Amino acid sequence: MDINFNKNEDHNKLLLSDLKSKLVKVKLGGGEKRIEKLHAKGKMTARERVNYLLDSKKKSIEIGAFAGENMYQEHGGCPSGGVVVKMGYIKGKQCIVVANDATVKAGAWFPITGKKNLRAQEIAIENKLPIIYLVDSAGVYLPMQDEIFPDKEHFGRIFRNNAIMSSMGITQISAIMGSCVAGGAYLPIMSDEAIIVDKTASIFLAGSYLVKAAIGESIDNETLGGATTHCEISGVTDYKAKDDKDALEKIKRIIDKIGDYDKAGFSRNESKKPKEDPQDIYGILPKSRADQYDMKEIIKRLVDDSEFDEYKADYGKSIITAYARIDGWAVGIIANQRTLVKNAKGEMQFGGVIYNDSADKSTRFIANCNQKKIPLVFLQDVTGFMVGSKSEHSGIIKDGAKMVNAVSNSVVPKFTIILGNSYGAGNYAMCGKAYDPRLIAAWPSAELAVMSGNSAAKVLLQIETASLKKKGETITKEKEDELFNKIKARYDEQVSPYYAAARIWTDAVIDPLDTRTWISMGIEAANHAPIEKQFNMGVLQV
Repeated sequence: MDINFNKNEDHNKLLLSDLKSKLVKVKLGGGEKRIEKLHAKGKMTARERVNYLLDSKKKSIEIGAFAGENMYQEHGGCPSGGVVVKMGYIKGKQCIVVANDATVKAGAWFPITGKKNLRAQEIAIENKLPIIYLVDSAGVYLPMQDEIFPDKEHFGRIFRNNAIMSSMGITQISAIMGSCVAGGAYLPIMSDEAIIVDKTASIFLAGSYLVKAAIGESIDNETLGGATTHCEISGVTDYKAKDDKDALEKIKRIIDKIGDYDKAGFSRNESKKPKEDPQDIYGILPKSRADQYDMKEIIKRLVDDSEFDEYKADYGKSIITAYARIDGWAVGIIANQRTLVKNAKGEMQFGGVIYNDSADKSTRFIANCNQKKIPLVFLQDVTGFMVGSKSEHSGIIKDGAKMVNAVSNSVVPKFTIILGNSYGAGNYAMCGKAYDPRLIAAWPSAELAVMSGNSAAKVLLQIETASLKKKGETITKEKEDELFNKIKARYDEQVSPYYAAARIWTDAVIDPLDTRTWISMGIEAANHAPIEKQFNMGVLQV
C-alpha cells in the first residue's frame, strides 16, 4: 500500500462516517419526543412498521432516505420527505413498501413527499412489483398546497397511478394505521385490499370539524370513519385489525398467497464474491478530483470473481465497456475511465472525458446488450464530452447524440452508480436520472452539476465582476478572491450528493460496499417485468 492509498482511504472513510451519521439523524424522523408520543398511543413508528413487515433475514434497500434534506426549514423541515420507502421481501416476495411518518407534521404531504411517493410507484410500475401502503397522514400540508395539489406530477397523480397499476395487475395493499383524510382517502381504497386498525385509525373525506362547519352535523371521528363504521356499515375497508402488528400480520398472509410472476429471463448463475477485496475501493478512489485512478480496479471489486470481459478494449479507451456478473446476474458495464489513456493514433486522452471513439463504442455495446437481453450498469465519473475544434470537426455532437439515443431507447433495465463526477451532458450520456435508470445511487464521493465547482465559480465570477465594473466599482484582487470563494461555496453546496438526494435526483447516497446489493436487487426486481418492446434507435446521423 502506498501513501496515496492510505490518504484516499482515510478521506473516503470519513465521507462514509458522515453518511452514517446523517442516516442516524434522518431515521429519527420528527424526533424522539414525537416518537414517544406515538408509542404512548400504542402505535409503531413508520420505520418500525416497515421493519416488522419485511423479512428480517433478507436484505432491503431504502429509497429516498435523504429526501427533503435541509429543505423547508422555514416550516420546520421534512426529514425523509415524511415518508419511508423500502424495497425488500415479504414472505420471500420482493415488494415496495411506502409508510407515512406521522412524527413529521402528522404525516402531512410536502411537495417532496409527493415526488417520493410517485418515485415509489414508478419503481413498482416499471418492475411490476407489489406495493404496500402503510397510511398515517393528515393529508396535504396546507401552507404549501399550491406546490403539491394541482399539477401533473402532484398529489392527484398518486391516485391515477393506483388505477393504472390496478389495470396492469400489480398488487396494491393498504393498511390505514392512523389518520387518512380528504383526497388522501382515495389511495387505500383504490388499492386491491384495505385493512384498518381499530380505534387508532380513521378514514373520511372530511373530519368531524369540517362536517360540523359544512353541514351542521355533530359527530365524532370514530363514528364518522373508524374501523367499525367502515368494516360493518359502509364496507369501504376489507379487514379490521386490533393493532398495528395485527394489521401487518394480515398483510404478510395476503402477500404469502400471491402466485408466481412471469419473468423477463435475465441470466443468473451462482453468486460469487469478488476475488479482490471490495474494501480496497476506499483506497483506490482518489481524494482529489484532479487525480487519476484506474476504473478497472474498481470494477474488479464489484463483479463476481473480479472477472470481466472487456469489449473493444483497445478502442475508445476513455470509456470501459465490459460483460460481467454481479451477484450472479449477467450485466453489461459502461464505466468512465479516469486515467490518461492513449488512443489508436497515439494521442493522449484526458480521463473522465467522453471522446468520439468512446461514444461510438458505447453506442455499439448498448445495442449488443439489448440484443442479448443483458441489463446495463453505468459507473459514472464523467466531466463531459471532449470540446475544441478537433472534436467538433470530428463530429463529437453527432457521436454523442448516437450514445444518448442508444441510452434513451434501451429496453433492457439500466442502473446507474455515480462514483465521482457527473457533469453536464456526461450525466445524460451515462444514464442520469432523466434517462430512466431503474435505480440510481451515488457514493459519498459523488458530485452532480453542469460543471465542476471551480469551473462554474470562474464563469460566474466573470459575470459578477463585469456587472460590478459596469456600476463603476473597482475590483481589487482581494475583492475578487472573496467573491470567488463565496460563489464557489454556494455552488459546492449544490453539487453535493446530499443536495441531489434531497431532491430525489438520485435514489440514495450509499456505502460503495452496498453497490452489489443495489444492482442485484434492482435486476431481480426488473426480472418481474418481461420486456415488451423491441430495441429501435430510430433515425441517426451515422
